[in-house]
Amino acid sequence: MLVARAQALAVLRIRSAALAVALLPAAAAVVLLAGIAMGRLPDGGGWSTARWAVSGAAALALLLAAAVTVVVVRARPALSPTVPIPEETAPDLYRLVRDLAERLEVPPPSAMALTPDCDSWLEDRTHPAQGPPRGARHGLPRPQRRTGAAPVLVIGSPFLWWMRVAELRALLAPVVAGTGPSANPDIAAARRFVRGLDAAVAVAAGRPALAFVGGVARLLLHSCRDHAAEMERGVAAAASERAQTVDYGLRIVAQEQVGLAYAGWDRLLNRVALPAWRMGRWPSRLDAGVVSALTELSRRDRLAEGFTSRLGERPACDLLEEPGAIDEAASLLAARLFHGGPAEAGPDWLPVAWSQYPEEVVDRKWRLEAARLHRALGDIPEPVTAAVPEAGAAAAPVGVAVPASLTVAPTVARVLERLSGPAAAGVVEKLEARLTAEVAREAAHEELAAHHGAFGTAGDPWVDGLAPLFPLQPPRSGRELLTDHVTAMVCCAAVDTAGAAPGLDWLDGPALLVGGARRADLGRTVLSLIEDGDGEPLRIWLGEVGVRPEKPVRLV
Repeated sequence: MLVARAQALAVLRIRSAALAVALLPAAAAVVLLAGIAMGRLPDGGGWSTARWAVSGAAALALLLAAAVTVVVVRARPALSPTVPIPEETAPDLYRLVRDLAERLEVPPPSAMALTPDCDSWLEDRTHPAQGPPRGARHGLPRPQRRTGAAPVLVIGSPFLWWMRVAELRALLAPVVAGTGPSANPDIAAARRFVRGLDAAVAVAAGRPALAFVGGVARLLLHSCRDHAAEMERGVAAAASERAQTVDYGLRIVAQEQVGLAYAGWDRLLNRVALPAWRMGRWPSRLDAGVVSALTELSRRDRLAEGFTSRLGERPACDLLEEPGAIDEAASLLAARLFHGGPAEAGPDWLPVAWSQYPEEVVDRKWRLEAARLHRALGDIPEPVTAAVPEAGAAAAPVGVAVPASLTVAPTVARVLERLSGPAAAGVVEKLEARLTAEVAREAAHEELAAHHGAFGTAGDPWVDGLAPLFPLQPPRSGRELLTDHVTAMVCCAAVDTAGAAPGLDWLDGPALLVGGARRADLGRTVLSLIEDGDGEPLRIWLGEVGVRPEKPVRLV
């Protein structure tokens, strides 16, 4: 704590030094004016010129200092996008945190909020310029902000659903302990100064009229950077030391759960939520889904054995009065942050329940990709070796290369024919290029839509002070895209002709169910077709499942 306070004083000394520099010309002007008025300096000649020059410089310095001060004070520091948790919606959670603060002998947080991420922290929202936030969130009231109030406790929503009550209390102990240092007036003043400078730099960026203000703010921020970092490290160390005596054994268990929660949450977002977001659907119970994902991860991972026995204990989400409503709000915010989706549900941005996910997302995803593959194949001319055409196609002379008409039925047999054999390598390369280009165009369109209207203001992609974190995944390679699209075509054929069904794997996302069981061996046969031009493994797989490759696939 002593280290943190010393560094805070260093930050405040930089603020005082900046003020002194701004007042120096004014002090010099006062000395000259006083000297002339008292007769100590001659009134005329060079002294008169110096008086006017220094007075002008003083006025200019004061004007510039006032401009910098106004921008720093009035600029709104960035707030973390969160879902507020009013006390009436979670009295048990507030009671738990207040009891924890009492045990730690620190002030309780002024309010609580959830973040759709695996992290927890304290956030000061008492900056003088902090007015109403941009965009009311999901109809839930915001935490009240008042000058001098304790910081807001932000809790990762996956923790609240996966952790047990005792584990959550142990996890939050060092975080809540941070309200003690936050109450120190020197630390609070230093933090407000640094946040104001950071906000001023953001406001001045790209505005020529505020170039001087931005330059001064950046200079001061650079001067404060090391001291501010050391101050925060000192605060964290003091909070951790204060929390040592509270649930120490449980804290070790809770930290293990943090790693597990992060792994399951990451896979749920990337492999389950992202496919839905890309087609205008957002899973409305992501936090409930993370419990299923982590339970499945615990079952598969030998290192996590025994963790599922915890599920018999009371989950921390029971501390909420309406966990479903909070989960839905956090799920929508996650879609905004990680994908850039709109702030509210609409005709093209609909919530989807887990029970509807296979039909609404998995099946639709497969058919969209199968349609894209069919279009790409239609753009690549194929050699015709016989005058007998497929149904609906016009006859062509033997040996003449003609483009495949889109009237040709989309079948797995056609994909097998084009991707196997000696000429398959060239077709694969062309398909990869076409699919990559089309997916890139669609992604650019989605991002443009997010920047123009997803957040309510054209050209302003910010969410309550922070930019969205999309894209969640790096772009897929052409080979990965082609593999996904061929797999989608086969899955559609299996659903249409073999009685298979779309399903959901909590860790791997879309899954094909045959006879109620997941068939995870399809990918290997598709890779053999694409990488080696060998379609025999896939033909054998189709025969085992009962898929009729010659039958047309229903597309979207």
